[in-house]
Amino acid sequence: MKYIINDMEYNVTVNSVAGDKAEVAVNGVVYQVKIENNEVVNAVPASVQPVNAMPAAAPVAAAPAPAAAPASGAGKPVNSPLPGVIVAVKVKVGDAVKNGQVVAILEAMKMENEIQAEFDGVVTSVNVAQGDSILEGAPIVTIG
Repeated sequence: MKYIINDMEYNVTVNSVAGDKAEVAVNGVVYQVKIENNEVVNAVPASVQPVNAMPAAAPVAAAPAPAAAPASGAGKPVNSPLPGVIVAVKVKVGDAVKNGQVVAILEAMKMENEIQAEFDGVVTSVNVAQGDSILEGAPIVTIG
């Protein structure tokens, strides 16, 4: 099935579903995903075989924001320029960042890419963790 996200086309195949876990292939790359909407789980044929679920990445703890900081999650996202795996997250919620400052390192095609802030501001959310596989256009951090 084809999906268009942020004007980018993705070929997505659901390989298997077990409870709230699914194995999907996006443009040939296999991902283990958690399904939060029960309607999606019920829509999958009963003949689908269970998948060995990968452990979920530890959630990123949100530090309390300073009183003058923008609301949590408010602002503009810094999006991934290509699909890959997060090698390191260099900022946390509440950090002040400058335009051009490295906020994360993304490994794609066996190369490490520095993902930089595109403007000055305060980090209002960190949307990824080390080891996460992300798609092109996925928000890495939000800066307000």
